[in-house]
Amino acid sequence: MFTGIVQELAAVVSMSQQEGITRLEIAISDEGRAGLAGGASVAINGTCLTVARQTAAAVGFDVIAETLNRSNLGRLAVGHKVNVERSATFADEIGGHRVSGHVTTTAQITSIAADEANRVMRFAVEQEWLRMLFHKGYVALDGASLTISAVDREASWIEVSLIPETLARTTLGFRRVGDEVNLEVDAQTQAVVETVERLFQDATWRRQVMPSG
Repeated sequence: MFTGIVQELAAVVSMSQQEGITRLEIAISDEGRAGLAGGASVAINGTCLTVARQTAAAVGFDVIAETLNRSNLGRLAVGHKVNVERSATFADEIGGHRVSGHVTTTAQITSIAADEANRVMRFAVEQEWLRMLFHKGYVALDGASLTISAVDREASWIEVSLIPETLARTTLGFRRVGDEVNLEVDAQTQAVVETVERLFQDATWRRQVMPSG
């Protein structure tokens, strides 16, 4: 589990193909990898990956094709910066919201507007997932926990308002129109929406709670 509070930006130092997987090496800082053991979970751009190896220069992860296809990790290249978050512990302050690291989909940036020191970023989201996103609700974008500031369901977009601190500490600070970010919907919201939808599709349940009359 993660909190959506990005701990550092780190550079990709190597990507290579081997036996059907992509070997991804990331230069996580000494502070960021303190006590990091093989098999531990780390969120890279909000995608939960398992530590496969470590060298003096980098931490290595093995990424399967499904992960590459569902997230923006497949578009990384050497030199790109990624958001890094270690998995949460019971002693951590939960400053964001509960994030699983299981990316739901990707969302494309369609506009960026400056508002004094802040930025408002608009993301195109597929209708399938838009129904689980709400004004003032949580969303994780590239693993960063954010509050949705606006939603347009007909036009299929959401907006988030970003303060300078978020822009400085995450990949969102250098994203541009046309870029794709990883999006994870809030798991509790998804569970509620899908449960209610199933109930309303159940004719017996509808007759019980909404008797004709």
